[in-house]
Amino acid sequence: MSPTVRRTLSSQRTASKEARQTQLIKATIRSIAKRGLSDTTIATVAKEAGLSQGIINLHFQSKERLLIATLRFVADEYQQAWQQALENAGESSAEKLAAVIEANFGKAVCDRNRLAVWFAFWGESKSRPTYRNICTTLDQEYDAMLTRLCADLIRDGGYSGIDAENIATALSAMGDGLWLDLLVNPESMDRERAKAVCFGYLANVFPDHFGVTARVGNRENQFR
Repeated sequence: MSPTVRRTLSSQRTASKEARQTQLIKATIRSIAKRGLSDTTIATVAKEAGLSQGIINLHFQSKERLLIATLRFVADEYQQAWQQALENAGESSAEKLAAVIEANFGKAVCDRNRLAVWFAFWGESKSRPTYRNICTTLDQEYDAMLTRLCADLIRDGGYSGIDAENIATALSAMGDGLWLDLLVNPESMDRERAKAVCFGYLANVFPDHFGVTARVGNRENQFR
């Protein structure tokens, strides 16, 4: 067998392995959303994936390793969503912050299964150091980004009497609360209303950037 053929076969096997692992992780997400974390088992994941339990053991060796891989997968998805939003936003900090809010309540992030997974793992993070470390690292990076943007807006707008870290903490907590509302009260909370709540808060804190007369990119903010 030529080296070129060997490299091609190796690449195909690697791609197949990654695709199978992703399939199993997505099946785990569905199982957790339906049954919760404690009632998700190798058997329930196999059923969701339409595969044998042996395949799961081959790729992840244990339920705990599969759960950790699933949490990292969802965490990476979320991190990529807000980082991509920053990259695609305009140059101003107001445009970047608006883009992050939009991404926070976009369809990909606010998928009900993924929200259910987030809250399931957060509920277990106090007693599971690995879960806690993954969640804490993500939260710290997100909060640091929000704090930088808020600090820029305070400086650029000449705002006084407000603290960037406090505003970022409020925004982050508001986002978590609205996610929970979207999950448990979908009849009274939707993504557009959630965004309106966040932009309304920003309009009060940064009126020159998000008030009724302000424009952020192509969005006219009228949530004040």
